[in-house]
Amino acid sequence: MDGHGHGGVPVCPEGASVQLKGACGEEDPVGILNLSDEILLCILYHLPLCDLLLNVANVCHKLRTLCYDKTLLTEVCFSDHYLANDMMVARTIDKLSYYVQSLSLNGCYWLSGSTLKHLSRCRELTQLDVTGCRLTTLRLSHLLSSLSLLRCLAFDVTSSFSSSQLSSEAVDTLSRLAELRQSLLTPSYGVVPYCAKLRKLMLQFDISDVTREGLGVSCQLMVGQSSVPHYQQLQEFTARLAPGEVNQTLLLLYLAVFSVHIPEHLRIFLVSIPGPSPVHWPSARTLAQSLGQRGDLEALQFPRTWLDTPSLKLALGGNSPRHLSFSRCPALWPQVFQSLLEGGVKDSTQLTSLNLSGINHVLYSDCRNIDVQLLASTMSRLVIGCSNIKHLNLMHTHYHHDKAPSLNAEAHLCSSLASLRGLSSLTVPACALSDGVNSNNSNTSCPSSLLLGLKKSVRVGLQNYRPDSGQESSVDSTSGVAQLASGCLTLETLEVIGPGFVSALPRLEPCTRSSVEPRGMCAWARGVGDAHIAALEGLKRLKCLTLAGLPGILKGTGLVHMAKHCKTLKVLSLANIGVVKAMNYAPALLETLQHCTQLQELRLEQPYLNANSAFFEALSCCSRLRRLCLISRSGTFEPSAAESFMERCRLVVMCHLFMGGTLVACRTLQKTLIERFSAERPALSVVIYPLHHEDLPSVIRDIPLTLLDTVTLFQSHVAQPPHLSPY
Repeated sequence: MDGHGHGGVPVCPEGASVQLKGACGEEDPVGILNLSDEILLCILYHLPLCDLLLNVANVCHKLRTLCYDKTLLTEVCFSDHYLANDMMVARTIDKLSYYVQSLSLNGCYWLSGSTLKHLSRCRELTQLDVTGCRLTTLRLSHLLSSLSLLRCLAFDVTSSFSSSQLSSEAVDTLSRLAELRQSLLTPSYGVVPYCAKLRKLMLQFDISDVTREGLGVSCQLMVGQSSVPHYQQLQEFTARLAPGEVNQTLLLLYLAVFSVHIPEHLRIFLVSIPGPSPVHWPSARTLAQSLGQRGDLEALQFPRTWLDTPSLKLALGGNSPRHLSFSRCPALWPQVFQSLLEGGVKDSTQLTSLNLSGINHVLYSDCRNIDVQLLASTMSRLVIGCSNIKHLNLMHTHYHHDKAPSLNAEAHLCSSLASLRGLSSLTVPACALSDGVNSNNSNTSCPSSLLLGLKKSVRVGLQNYRPDSGQESSVDSTSGVAQLASGCLTLETLEVIGPGFVSALPRLEPCTRSSVEPRGMCAWARGVGDAHIAALEGLKRLKCLTLAGLPGILKGTGLVHMAKHCKTLKVLSLANIGVVKAMNYAPALLETLQHCTQLQELRLEQPYLNANSAFFEALSCCSRLRRLCLISRSGTFEPSAAESFMERCRLVVMCHLFMGGTLVACRTLQKTLIERFSAERPALSVVIYPLHHEDLPSVIRDIPLTLLDTVTLFQSHVAQPPHLSPY
């Protein structure tokens, strides 16, 4: 072990001790082995499993006994063990095979298929997740034949999958499964026809409409494959779709049996379909009525074309749901608030996750009508009635606070949100952070659509934040943010997204120019600047921060101030900050990175990003960085600087650069990084490609899905359906 594990934790050999001074000043030898077993188990829990069994267990008899304690080996996950190669994983699995009951290799894209054969030795397994792994049908059949106790399974259905290759023993195991998650990469029913006792079915549809050769993908399935059971015992159904007509067609095939028979104990139904016009499902109203009659609904999400106001009222009536999502359903928002605030649900305090993304999304030119904005009074009542919300998504909505004094003045939206003491993750539109628009500025009104693009708009709102500026104006202009930070002390994930933001690499939120506001049109959003970001300093537990589409950030000094105080920040995503045609906040960004000592993931999307030696040198201060993604349509990079950065930061296993430059330069750097570092970093994923190249879609398709979902492609991660784990 050379004295250290992969986590950098030193291990003392038997008999080693440290000198601790007692109260009287004398030195008493106290070794690590003198600690209680409970304390040692807590320490060992944070070590990588491969180090635990292959190294620490060999130090002495006591540590060996503790390393094989059932609390450490019963539930095992390899997903974040990026430095573990095939040999280490195979040896580790062999050693824990008699103990492990729940095993996850979710997203372990770097492991070879031969390594997975060792899983068949884990005879006590009841839960297995091999999503993202290289698993053939024959190997899956062999695993299922060996794991007779298996009750929960998650895997990918690829183009090579063939149910005819499953053995009778494998089919027998499938017949006893209670939970199944399938990531469908090709039109198929997978193993669903064999799982007659399912209580929980989760589906992720990620099928492209065209093949690599440019041919259309057909969703016609064989008649024999359509013998899907009627889900007699099904309690939970979750489906998450990527864009594409094939995905929607296949979903309707899976849902066909609901038209014949609705499971009696169904209590969770979550279907997420991206795009402005999801395919209609005629049986949605019947299902909604059935869910409402039983009174045990826990989670609900329907696409916008599936529900109307009466159906929603029927579905929620008499229930106490925990998770509700009405993403992109503007026609339903009056009924949503009526149900939650006026007794339409049995107990609104049970609600812990609420997604209202795009529920009142209209163009800013139409948003001057107060009826289509989030009202402070309504949100205040919502927060009081649903006081236990932990995850709240308000993306693609509008909230415009009027700070003018009046008898009926309402509290700021942030003030209401601050009363959610247990709030863990939050997504808000940028305009919701503003205290109002400067009334002296004559350019705050919406310009005529005929002049858009012909008139240079004057920046409104705050000037850039200066740490040495007077506190009076700063506090007054950011009072809402300050209240949010002081009230939501448990907030760990915050996403602030401008109403007109469009990512260069969208995924589950595909954007067309006809449905997106002109950038920066919302005057309240333009007023959010560096002072507002600096006011986030009170979020001491903040781990994940996303800032996108914020033109009011000029110099970026607020980022520096925030980074100095939010010491626990691990994930940072910045997109289209400040002026589009010039990256004015570049110097502040370099200083910010120097303070992000705990940062593990950085996604930076900026039209004119210069990834030069100064940038990569500052990034090297993030010694714990694992994943990096840079996106810039007119950006440049220095190959030698990128190579030096990868040399210094040895934990980086993902380097995705979609920028300018020639195809030759991109491929040369990609080849160099792979050849130099892939041997010591088994999970290394390097993709460097011109952003506007015509072959970019096929390149993205080759990226491991787990990296696409979490980092590369922009999307919100707050109050989303729980699809990552089947158990």
